[in-house]
Amino acid sequence: MRIVDIRERSVAISRYADPAIPSGGLTTSIVSIVTDAVRDGRPVVGHGFGSIGRFAQGGLIRERFAPRLLAATDGALADAGNLDPFRAWAVMMAGEKPGGHGERCVAVGTLDMALWDAAAKIAGLPLHRFLADRLGRGDSIPDRVPVYAGGGYPYPADDLARLAEEMGRLADLGYTRAKIKIGAAGLAQDLRRIEVAAAALGGPGRLAVDAMNAYDGPAALAAAAALAPLGLWWFEDVCDPHDFAVQAAVAAAYPGPIAAGEALFSAAEARLLALHGGLRPDRDILLFDPVHCYGLPGYLQIIDVMTAAGWPRRAFWPHGGHLFALHVVAALGLGGAEVNPLSFQPFGGLEDGAVVTDGFAGLPQAPGIGFEERAELAAIFRDLSEVAGCTSR
Repeated sequence: MRIVDIRERSVAISRYADPAIPSGGLTTSIVSIVTDAVRDGRPVVGHGFGSIGRFAQGGLIRERFAPRLLAATDGALADAGNLDPFRAWAVMMAGEKPGGHGERCVAVGTLDMALWDAAAKIAGLPLHRFLADRLGRGDSIPDRVPVYAGGGYPYPADDLARLAEEMGRLADLGYTRAKIKIGAAGLAQDLRRIEVAAAALGGPGRLAVDAMNAYDGPAALAAAAALAPLGLWWFEDVCDPHDFAVQAAVAAAYPGPIAAGEALFSAAEARLLALHGGLRPDRDILLFDPVHCYGLPGYLQIIDVMTAAGWPRRAFWPHGGHLFALHVVAALGLGGAEVNPLSFQPFGGLEDGAVVTDGFAGLPQAPGIGFEERAELAAIFRDLSEVAGCTSR
């Protein structure tokens, strides 16, 4: 079994349901991996994208990692008649030096997502079932998983009114918990945003806040002091992700749950967080993104590091907000998944017509990740991956 073609494109993504609102020029990479496996008379094609929140990685994908997959000899990527994403990951990482994570990890993770999509499609299984079987966890898959809605970015005009409207929409969609952004407009405005969002959701215990790594030491401690009495669900990405001293100082001062790890991309960085970040496994949350962490093989290494340091699997709530993360949570028995039902479209959210009930989402049942069940996203991948004489599966 071989990979016969890899298509890549950079596309714009928006933090807002209305893409006309300026969003900082964010982009992501989309990829389609065409295999020589055939199902229903068509080649099996795996699709992936670079999660959200970083930027497109086209140069690294085209010039460094995709050529390694395409040059792999027969059998180097396959096992037992199927594409083996773990072998493919080893091929992509061959010759790479330790460290230097930068955003090399995102390029690898983008291709890795497509490899898992293809392998699960070849097996005729939804990804959560395929992955759980592969890892020997097939008897532990739940019927549904806890989810929360990501969003709540500051609006350039009418911020509080539009934030209240957004949170109300999320509650109407069945989300009992949501996350908003703070740290950009001053603490007084942040507290007003929290009040508005919490009211729409039914209380501050249903609301997480994400400072997007904005605070230095004094500002972080001031924010922690102001937020501590509110009883928020969690306080996320407080400071620079590598400023473990400030992270530890905030953890010592803030009694509620703290969430961290979204902007750390390797097992080595996870180990430093566990050793020096001052976080508390009994209450705090780990946000590592499976795509940004060199894909699933890298993410599994991080889980091993953190569980060895005493962290329970329920502490993992992977960043991403899309179907891939939902499958990973179900297959690995993690705490829950972020969903972006309004922002980062068409990449965020569940399948078309999916229903969230009391903060839980059911699992997709289509083979692979299920991107084909999202019409707008399926059209983007179809345009990317069409092969002369056939249409990708």
